[in-house]
Amino acid sequence: MDRGVLDPAHQTKAVMLGGQMTQEIYYADATELAGRIADKELSSLEVVQAHVDRVEDINPKLNAIVQHQAEEALTRAKQADTAIAQGESWGPLHGVPFTIKDCIDNKGVKTTRGSKIFENHCPDDDASVVKRLTGAGGIFLGKTNMPEFALWWETGNEVYGFTENPWMIGRTSGGSSGGEGSAIASGMSPFGIGSDVGGSIRWPAHVAGIVGLKATHGRVPLTGHFPETLLRFMHVGPMARTVRDVANIFSIIAGPDDEDPYALPMPVPSVDHLRRDLPHLRIGFCAEGPFAPVMEEIQLAVRQSASHLEQMGCEVEEVGLTGWDERQAQDISMSFFLGEGAYDLDPIIKGREDELAPSMKRRLDQKRPTADSYYKSIQDTEWLRQDMKMFFGQYDLLIVPTSPTTAFPHDQAIININGEKVHGRNSLRITVPFDLTGSPAISVPMSWSQEGLPIGIQIVGRHFDEATVLHVAAALESVAQFGEKHPIP
Repeated sequence: MDRGVLDPAHQTKAVMLGGQMTQEIYYADATELAGRIADKELSSLEVVQAHVDRVEDINPKLNAIVQHQAEEALTRAKQADTAIAQGESWGPLHGVPFTIKDCIDNKGVKTTRGSKIFENHCPDDDASVVKRLTGAGGIFLGKTNMPEFALWWETGNEVYGFTENPWMIGRTSGGSSGGEGSAIASGMSPFGIGSDVGGSIRWPAHVAGIVGLKATHGRVPLTGHFPETLLRFMHVGPMARTVRDVANIFSIIAGPDDEDPYALPMPVPSVDHLRRDLPHLRIGFCAEGPFAPVMEEIQLAVRQSASHLEQMGCEVEEVGLTGWDERQAQDISMSFFLGEGAYDLDPIIKGREDELAPSMKRRLDQKRPTADSYYKSIQDTEWLRQDMKMFFGQYDLLIVPTSPTTAFPHDQAIININGEKVHGRNSLRITVPFDLTGSPAISVPMSWSQEGLPIGIQIVGRHFDEATVLHVAAALESVAQFGEKHPIP
């Protein structure tokens, strides 16, 4: 039978099977789903229905998806199947569902930006990345949760509440793209789009056990993303369960859009290189160094990754990142957040301060930087950029932890790492530097903590060399001690 258009009896059997077949659909990656839809092994309706059912089943436990566009997605899936039956292709994502962070615009869909101030906000247009995904045949499934204004390291707000970590209820899903991480890890979405100004793609990917890519600054247009502040450090990027998905989505959303002045006309790398053996690469790794304290289990994951790459023929060397102790990226970025971020948000929140989330109130109540401290932050940022430039004159890649910690309990101001008490914002301690430098960086799941929580490692590359970053990420993914475990059966 031609599965491009299903008869009612077959359709009911296919979408209502449940159990193993349904799980194979909602835990398949987007690349596989697109291929099976194109080959008529699955219909788009089967795929979208499996994800709709998954959302309805487990989202009440996780609170990851905050606007579920089930009816619209199913209607679009039927149209996708009709197109397949007629020999048409909408693009490489034909019939595959996806989700979008709640600070990225979808035309006519409530987009709250995690704030009561925008509780009823409906954008007039799609963000550039949304246009590109739907233009490639993707089917929008829903919006995912985030902290207010995407400016916190934990996902929770006054509109929707906290998002749970699917691996352990009661633990953080990270931030600010924590809704995306939780939804993708738990099979509610094959892939999604997050944003990152301090680690907000990579930190949630780390605690969710998925892959998250922050490409070089300027690779992906920011048009339709909120807030419009700190744009020279802001990134929009893909999150998925496999490196090949992230690579494929990146190739679709990258490139200038004639609106974002930061988006550069650079050629997008092919994903074909992911299937080749690694070339001889010179790689530096740092398991702790200036990022101390780092959980010992996470340090071990970095060292194991370095060992794997050495066995693959790379030249691997431990590096100290000298000088980074004196220029802590956490302090640098906080100066920018409290200076520029607060200044840009003042007109939006004036007179509505009582509606802000406690986290945002705490941040805005902090003392703003002096001119001297602000200019020192600019100077230190330039030092970091120059140091990265020198580093990549000697090495092809840098491998570091994604975060010093695994997922900790919700709303923790202080966390304990190796017996040392540090601020919760330390969860971003190793991601922030590469937003400041604009370097491409990816988080890839590598192993598990003794508590059963995911551990990711971070791969950082030269500007516009996502090809090498993704190639090594795929190589490590193939040997990771992560396995095929999934949360919430």
